[in-house]
Amino acid sequence: MNSKNSTNEEIRKKIARRLYEVEGIKFGEFTLTSGKSSPYYVDLRIVPSYPKLFDEITEACAEMIDEEIKGEYRLAGVPTSGLPFATLVSHKLTLPLIYVRKKEKSHGRKKSVEGLLEEDEIVLVDDISTTGGSIKEAGETVREEGGNVKHAVVIIDREEGAEEALKDMDIQLHACFKISEIVEYLKEDSKLSEDEYSLVMNHLENT
Repeated sequence: MNSKNSTNEEIRKKIARRLYEVEGIKFGEFTLTSGKSSPYYVDLRIVPSYPKLFDEITEACAEMIDEEIKGEYRLAGVPTSGLPFATLVSHKLTLPLIYVRKKEKSHGRKKSVEGLLEEDEIVLVDDISTTGGSIKEAGETVREEGGNVKHAVVIIDREEGAEEALKDMDIQLHACFKISEIVEYLKEDSKLSEDEYSLVMNHLENT
């Protein structure tokens, strides 16, 4: 899986720096939803509050999608954090957009997927992948509704097993950025100490 695309590397470094500055990525001791500890934390829900950064990230992602995923397809936002990114990327690429609901509606047509979905090729879009759980659930839902899912896109892959887990579902994961790439950029930019850098890289090697 190639995490780099034609976006200028200086722009990618700038994005990493801005993510750090707006606390989209933090370093320290954190307990994740899974209960596991981590020396870093990623929160991309803050990104839409910074329109220029939001635009730069989704532009990089749109370029990557255009280069790596061929054919005709529509994008599906994974609830809930993936939807803002899916919306802007779909606009940039002029692609149809649907989104997966967290829970099936209890009234009306009781939809679990909103938007026009037929027997289409669907590319799932989420903000972050760790173990791939939320993407797997969304993929299963779309397939149950008749969509064909072979690809998923995330803004940042934490490199903690999602790629392998999704492969078992015959879904290829594409990451706009890998966490190791961002950490390398931040170290080069003197935002991370040697100790912080080593902690993160050791964590990635042992997950």
